[in-house]
Amino acid sequence: MFLEGLLGDEQRKTGWMRAEAAGDPGPWRQQAILGRRDWDADGLRDIVRDYVIEHLADHDAVLVIDETGFLKQGKASCGVARQYTGSAGKITNCQIGVFAAYVSRHGHAFIDRALYLPKEWTDDPTRLKAAYVPADAGFATKPRLATRMIARAIAASVPFKWVAGDTVYGVGDIEQQLRKAGKGYVLGVSSAHVFQSWGKRRSVAGAAADIARTLRSSDWKSLSTGAGTKGPRLHDWCYLELADLEVEESNDTNHGLWTRGLLIRRHIADGDLAFFTTWCPAGTSIETLVAVEGHRWAIEDSFETAKNEFGLDHNESRSWHGWHRHVSLVMLAFAMMAVIRHRANPVVPKKKQRRTKTKAKASPPRH
Repeated sequence: MFLEGLLGDEQRKTGWMRAEAAGDPGPWRQQAILGRRDWDADGLRDIVRDYVIEHLADHDAVLVIDETGFLKQGKASCGVARQYTGSAGKITNCQIGVFAAYVSRHGHAFIDRALYLPKEWTDDPTRLKAAYVPADAGFATKPRLATRMIARAIAASVPFKWVAGDTVYGVGDIEQQLRKAGKGYVLGVSSAHVFQSWGKRRSVAGAAADIARTLRSSDWKSLSTGAGTKGPRLHDWCYLELADLEVEESNDTNHGLWTRGLLIRRHIADGDLAFFTTWCPAGTSIETLVAVEGHRWAIEDSFETAKNEFGLDHNESRSWHGWHRHVSLVMLAFAMMAVIRHRANPVVPKKKQRRTKTKAKASPPRH
């Protein structure tokens, strides 16, 4: 019943709207699914992940990590605080959810999620108890939440080759985790992030912004990160290899040389720069790294679609369990639509050109 409401035509997926569509006299039955019923939201999360992998799996897939805001009034909703959210482009009263999306050539869908709890929440036991936050939740940074999602994906044998994320997730434990697991990455970093090369013909050292100022015009290459609503998403790109490292000692999956690098994106219109730390098998092309970074648009598109079509941000429950249950049900609705879309628009494998043998024409007789 609740899932049917999320998949329905109502613009608002609130308890009252879902109840009206279901013919209920009030929202209590709908709200009970999120609050008073006894069921495991993490179990549903895992079911959604397995369903997505069953239908959209691809060994070259990208796991994209990002966050989104849920605007709220008052102070009672679990995790709500005045904090920055890109959804509003400012500091405002909101909840923040960290998500992992599986992006492959077959489609994309969410496979994991976690509600971020600011310290003003984790330092207040009374507030935690009122929102039914589990005793072992504790404070965790957004990158820490991301490492847990990546670990769950690896433990569940989710097939993916890359991880992409913005500057929130570009440094620290995530890099070490992915190197140990034999996964490549393209992760955003700030302009002040320091890079240094060794063992390469071209010496690079200093903050990312300073390195960018030393680049020649021939270092840049115009590439598209994919098709946008107004055509190809073109930017200028530069890729600098910093060092080749043996990875045999760190993981048992991928042996041989891997390369640590710096990828720089320059906006064609205004010259605005963005910087990414990269880790990939030696010999990986700049085109591949740009394509991986371009997969990040999929999670932004997913947030917009999930909010506009499935009510991702329409949750009225104030509890920890209510947030995770609502979001997990939305993830299921989104995944179902992603699979339907994939089945309706299957990827057609490229046909190999067959070589036809032609007999050589006989030379005319000489007289």
